[in-house]
This record gives sequence, structure tokens and C-alpha cells, in this order.
Amino acid sequence: MRLLLCLLLVSQTALLWAAPTQIKNVRIWAAPDSTRVVFDVSGPVQYQLTKLTDPYRIVIDIKDAVAMSSFGQPSANDKFLQRLRGARRNATDLRVVLDLKKYSRARSFQLKPNKHYGDRLVVDIFTTEAEERVNTDTVDSEVPARHMRDIVIVIDPGHGGEDPGARGQNGTYEKDVVLQLAKVLSNLINRERGMRAVMTRQGDYFVRLRKRLKTARQHNADLFISIHADAFKDPRVHGSSVYVLSKKGASSEHALWLAERENASDLIGGVSLEDKDDVLASVLLDLSQTASLEASIDVAERVLGTLKQVGKVHKRRVEAAGFAVLKSPDIPSILIETAYISNPTEEKNLRNKAHRYKIANSILKGLLSYFNENAPEGTILAARKHIINRGETLSAIAQDYRVSMHQLRALNGLKGDLLQVGQVLSIPNGSSGG
Repeated sequence: MRLLLCLLLVSQTALLWAAPTQIKNVRIWAAPDSTRVVFDVSGPVQYQLTKLTDPYRIVIDIKDAVAMSSFGQPSANDKFLQRLRGARRNATDLRVVLDLKKYSRARSFQLKPNKHYGDRLVVDIFTTEAEERVNTDTVDSEVPARHMRDIVIVIDPGHGGEDPGARGQNGTYEKDVVLQLAKVLSNLINRERGMRAVMTRQGDYFVRLRKRLKTARQHNADLFISIHADAFKDPRVHGSSVYVLSKKGASSEHALWLAERENASDLIGGVSLEDKDDVLASVLLDLSQTASLEASIDVAERVLGTLKQVGKVHKRRVEAAGFAVLKSPDIPSILIETAYISNPTEEKNLRNKAHRYKIANSILKGLLSYFNENAPEGTILAARKHIINRGETLSAIAQDYRVSMHQLRALNGLKGDLLQVGQVLSIPNGSSGG
């Protein structure tokens, strides 16, 4: 009898061991410059990824696997992925084919289970570096030259796509509410004279932390704002918080940039570190980082002050932490925990459109408080006087500074539109139509 039980146990163990890996689900996250395909699997897999041409496609052979359902398909506006298809291979294996719309690069990796998902196989499809340069050049060439530039604020909605962030008791995901709030803030900023907002993501897709910083640098950002909604095990905890980079985080980032200075061209005001010795490069980085941290603290204090007008704050002072998205040494950066999504009342508030507007408007007030006093040289907000050059017209000047001709005439006592070379015009602070 004992021998029979042992044989049954061994037989069942062998069956379990031989069970194929299950592909439970496939999720597709399409971003402007990449597409992520996530396979939810029953356990770690053995696989091989091959890129083929004519037509362009990615082939993934997964050893001893079976698909539990039909694959979902990409949206029509996906820039990279045309179609997903799968079939049995070698009786036991599964072949998945990703048909592409164009030549693309690809990388793959496996992720271990976390609190949101089980085991996953991830395939990223993304733009080549050459294409990125072409796209950047095209965008830049379409931007009209201006005498004065806008203040650029990069808004970073935290998480996205495969990374949902925190989750409220009623099922609200952090990635969704911070994106909605960021869009409101972006619209408010773009309505202000001399200010322009850029978002690191416009939809529900994943963006790597370093890519978020790269976006800020590509747009020559004057400020980087990361928007989040915190969570804690105690649902009673509530309130907003504002963070800047800690000194420890700054020190580690300083060392990283110094080690990679050959890749840090135009990092500090157009000064490349590539041809500088260690001492000079370190001094330049230190000066830039110190100035950025001081500006970050100033902005953070003003934003925290205006957030207090909307509701309670979790910490009455600006906090310091080593968040990766705050580590750009040349761009002032702050991270705002707008509320605790783990608190039922604050979760409800975050889902409310009117409340999100109040939060975004209070952040804007803090930004205006800072930039009205600290507008960078060469920006529209920094200019209060304009000296007339040959060939300039009142209408062109009004358009340049985003003010109306009526405002210019009224402030400077002008009867008509006639201007003289060398004449000095005062520029109004406010904006209006006209």
C-alpha cells in the first residue's frame, strides 16, 4: 500500500512538472515613441526572440507553452504594431508573431510577480535613435523663431501603463487620476502669457524614469514637476506633500553624471563635460546642481503654500527624498504628492473634476508666484521693456509678447501704431484678447 501511494505521488508530481506554461493574457500599451506588449504567464518561461524583415516582424518562440485565450489586437493608431498572431510549434511550443508597421528596435525581459500582476514576459518595440533625431529636427523646424521665449514647464504624470501606481479602496488607480490632473494643470499653464507646458505622457502607457528626464532636457525645461498620489497602510493618513531632491540623492547623481560626462553634452547651459578634466567637470556640475536645488526648494515652498489653501497638507514643510525623477542636475525639479489615494475621502476628491481643478489651480498660483519674481533671462515674463528695432511693428511686438495692441497703446500712451527706432515700450504683465 505504501509503495502504491509513493508511485501515485511521483506520478502526480511528474504531471505537474510537465504541465505547459500558460499564456493567460496579453496586454498592449501604445505610447507615442514605443509599444509595450506584456504576456501574463503562469511562471518563468524559456523563449527566443527573433527579428525578421520583408515584412518586418518579431517572432517569439516560447518553449512548452499554450495560449489560454485569443490574443487582443493593437489599436489602429499604434505607430509600431500591426497585428498579433500565434500558433503551435513543434507540438509543444508556442510561436507568437508581432507584425510591425515599420522597422523598429526591440528588447525583451521577464518580470517577477508583484502586488498587481503575476509573472510576465515583456517585449518593448521602439523608435530607432536615427528616427528620434529626425523627428526632433522636424518638430524644431516647425517652431517659429521668436525674439522672446516661453518659460517651459514639463509636467510628469507618475506611473502609467504596466505600472499603475497606488490603488484606492474603491479601485481608483494613481496612474489615471494623476494623468487627468496633469492635463488640467497643463491647460492652465498654456493659458498663461509667456508659459508653456509639456507632458511626459499623454495617455496610459509606461515611460521610463530616465526618459522622463530626457524629455525635460530635450525641451530645455525651466522646471520639472512630477505629479503623484501617495498611499499608506493606514487609510486615515491624508494631505498633500511636496518633495525636492535630498542631498544624498544629489551626491549619488553627481557621481553618476561625472562618470558619464562623455554622454552629458549640453548638460549645463550648453557646456559639454566631455573635454573637461575631473576637477573642472565636478565644479561645473556642483554649481549647476546647487543652483537647481535652491530653485527647487523655492518653487516647492511656494507650491506647498498654495496647496494649503485647498486642503490639509501632510507635512507643513518641504520634504527631501532621493526620487529618481528629481535627479536632473541642471533643471529645478519638484515632486507633488497631491493626496493620499489610500484615504477614502481623498480618493473620492481625486475622482472629482472640480477638486482636481482646485489642486491644479493652486499649483499654478505657486508657479506664478515663483516665476513672476524669478523669470529666466530671455523669457517673455522676464521682459518688461522693449527697445524698438528697425522694421518692427506694433502688431508683431504684441504677438511676440502675447499681449493685445490695445494694451500696448494704453500702457505707453500711443495714439496710433507708428513707432520710432530706439523707442522704449513698457510691456504689460497681464494677457487679454484684442
